[in-house]
Amino acid sequence: MYTLYYQPGACSLATQVVLHELKQDVAIIDKQQVENFSAINPIGTVPVLVDGDKTLREGAALMIYLLNKHQNSMLPATGAAREQAIQDLMFANATMHPAYGRLFFIAQHISDDNAKQSAFDAAALTINQLWQVVEQQLATHAFLGGDQPSAADIMLAVYSRWGASFPVAIRLGHNSQKMVAAVQAMPSFQRAVNAEQQQSAA
Repeated sequence: MYTLYYQPGACSLATQVVLHELKQDVAIIDKQQVENFSAINPIGTVPVLVDGDKTLREGAALMIYLLNKHQNSMLPATGAAREQAIQDLMFANATMHPAYGRLFFIAQHISDDNAKQSAFDAAALTINQLWQVVEQQLATHAFLGGDQPSAADIMLAVYSRWGASFPVAIRLGHNSQKMVAAVQAMPSFQRAVNAEQQQSAA
């Protein structure tokens, strides 16, 4: 069984969804309930995945580790399809995630209301431009990975939930909305969301 350290609603949700898709048992632990989480991850971020005597950090690295270890259709084994899947995963993790991350930074570190809203608007503009890139890639397929959801689709579907917490207008195109809705309707996604909610209520 895996152990996954998470924060409610954070990007660690995508790791949990992938674990469910891979039919792997996982125990989830809210990092906010851990007295000295920095001993587990000095950076303080989630997800952190424990697999036996291994402790793994960084969302994209965890995804690749899991998808290499377990048979699946989310990460092709070889060739151009694998290269595209890894590129999509890195886009989600290293480009879209930080773009959304700016919203959280602005909310926490800018106190002047006018400056804060200007910063929110600028961050939202970047996010909307990135969703246009996604929209174009989805022009010929239901998901970034083709006809089946990839890890990148799952990550983007998690990030898409974050904009509602801020005074910004995040606009997803028709194709992107369909992809996100399809991923969020997956039993594995619903199971992961429910698991976090149950933990919070306990």
